[in-house]
Amino acid sequence: MKKLDVIAAPLEKNSLKLLLFGAGELGKEIVIEAQRLGMETIAVDRYERAPAQQVAHRAYTVNMMDANAMRSIVDRERPDIIIPEIEAIDLDILFEFEEDGYLVTPNARATYAAMNRERIREAIVKSGVKTGAYTYTRTDDLSEFTDAVEKIGYPCFSKAIMSSSGKGSYFIEKREEIENAISAARYETRGSGEMAIIEEYVPFETEVTELAVRHLDEDGERIVTTFPKPIGHYQIDGDYHSSWQSPNVEEYLPYNVDAIGKSVESDPELAKEAEKKIYDAAKRITDELGGVGVFGCELFVRVTDGRVDVYANECAPRPHDTGMTTYISHPQGFNEGGLHVRAAAGLPIPARIEDGYRLFDPIAPAASHVIISPAQGFDPEYRGLFDAMTVAGTNIYMFGKPLAYHSGWIVEERMGIALAMGRDAFDAKRKAEIAAHKIMIRTATDTEWKGQTERRMHVVQ
Repeated sequence: MKKLDVIAAPLEKNSLKLLLFGAGELGKEIVIEAQRLGMETIAVDRYERAPAQQVAHRAYTVNMMDANAMRSIVDRERPDIIIPEIEAIDLDILFEFEEDGYLVTPNARATYAAMNRERIREAIVKSGVKTGAYTYTRTDDLSEFTDAVEKIGYPCFSKAIMSSSGKGSYFIEKREEIENAISAARYETRGSGEMAIIEEYVPFETEVTELAVRHLDEDGERIVTTFPKPIGHYQIDGDYHSSWQSPNVEEYLPYNVDAIGKSVESDPELAKEAEKKIYDAAKRITDELGGVGVFGCELFVRVTDGRVDVYANECAPRPHDTGMTTYISHPQGFNEGGLHVRAAAGLPIPARIEDGYRLFDPIAPAASHVIISPAQGFDPEYRGLFDAMTVAGTNIYMFGKPLAYHSGWIVEERMGIALAMGRDAFDAKRKAEIAAHKIMIRTATDTEWKGQTERRMHVVQ
């Protein structure tokens, strides 16, 4: 890794080329941030007009599980930086790219590990960070799967080994739900459903994502880790639904800011303890994985007898869906996509030092809330943007997906997000909810206007 000092204009002979394998909404922001720095961008995905393809200089549509297809694009484009942005790609060829001298971000080994739940769990255990009990099982053998579930005990989680955004996951509360869990792992995953991990349910106060950034220091001589403030979030049916961040972590650590609409009295000492232990856990995990870039470390914060414990869940080797709140909470150029591009390109990320940690502070309390399509089909349309944007301190990001679909290996339900700033994280979360629920969606085949119906874990009922 070396620092970036000279860059040519895009589309010219010596331009700096960034190639994405996976061109969804997270990739779109990476492309935008790369272009702001003058880079040339190439976006590859499995369907036409994916979000990042719409803004990249060039786009390709191929089956990314086909190593030969990936190789042909890399040989043609000869990129300076390769960023895997989705699990459903051939991971083995990333090592070949590195051997050929290409920079894979964060690196081939970290990507190979983090995009498989078995490998990332073993890496986390090796790092020394706590996890709940777990075991692995095939999904084509009901007896083996049942034994694995009953070994861990009820309730527990079943998750397909290779997937993302909660797809292929199931919360098992009783034996009668095991077949449903098998079906989810095999047929609703974004990657491989042949194996599953069965995880102990850890009763926690809040779930956070720490966007640890490994990058060159200000002298360009060594890799350091900078920590944005932890991002609180919750999931519904295994998928991200809302996230929040604030300069003052007492607003949501170690307790959940949501609390089903009820504020929880903060404890400054416990909040500081939780914050430090989150950074320590993320540092251990990302040091074990190595490389440069943003890592989305998913962690559970639990309080027992007045003591904070942090458990690791997973770690993504790239920007994270919960981290989209940084699109409004961080300064321009420093959202999670921008931080990933800076780190990959060999650029510094200035930080302040506190208690030995390199910290990157948000500019204001903020939150994000997902806009999910209740309709299925092509040519989605949206109504209610005007009303949504009358909510003070909010913005709407529509990803521009050409389809709202859930079938087989293509799952495109998340169509946009509402972003909001507020007096505190709780206020920002409330505003983001209100704005998101003003959006109505219809498609060419499902022509009735439909709105957001999910109200679980919401502040506004």
